[in-house]
Amino acid sequence: MTIIIDYDAGNLRSVQRACAEVDLPAAICADPDQLRHAQRVIFPGVGAAGSAMRSIVSRGLDEALAEVIESGIPVLGICLGLQISLDYSEENDTRTLGLIPGKVQRFDFDHAELKIPHMGWNEVRPVQAHPLLGDIEPGDEFYFVHSYFPVPAERQTVFAVSDYEHEFACAVGRDNYFATQFHPEKSGRVGLRLLQNFARWDGRC
Repeated sequence: MTIIIDYDAGNLRSVQRACAEVDLPAAICADPDQLRHAQRVIFPGVGAAGSAMRSIVSRGLDEALAEVIESGIPVLGICLGLQISLDYSEENDTRTLGLIPGKVQRFDFDHAELKIPHMGWNEVRPVQAHPLLGDIEPGDEFYFVHSYFPVPAERQTVFAVSDYEHEFACAVGRDNYFATQFHPEKSGRVGLRLLQNFARWDGRC
């Protein structure tokens, strides 16, 4: 069974419905023991880094997620799930999970033409091959909603980029963990392709 981690960060039902569209049975779960027995895991979320981390730690989900990743089970992070996978977020000066080296910064523009949060469809450009990005074609767009963006410390962990005034990493990964700043579950046909790839992924790059 695929487990969608519940840490009070919302957006879980839309992820579950998208999984059903690609014949990937998925249960929403906040129990760390059940998480440890998952066949694959989705780590989604919307909201603030500080409250998310408090919820994750209080439930013991941080330790369970680390164990799952160490075991080699395929794991997909989405949006806030990606952001709190790095070491640190500028949002509320928050220490995060440290699954991927790096930090999360807030968009900061010198003009008012670009709004924060960044909300809408943007092209995603793969910069490294990955099984989850195998069907992405030039010009394919995914749906974004975010005020902060990841800044990985190691270039080899960046698998795709997008642009909002400047280029930023929008898909990162290491071994059996892969995460996107965009929302596959809200990205129509192309997002379902990525989830279908995840359903078949064995955790190897």
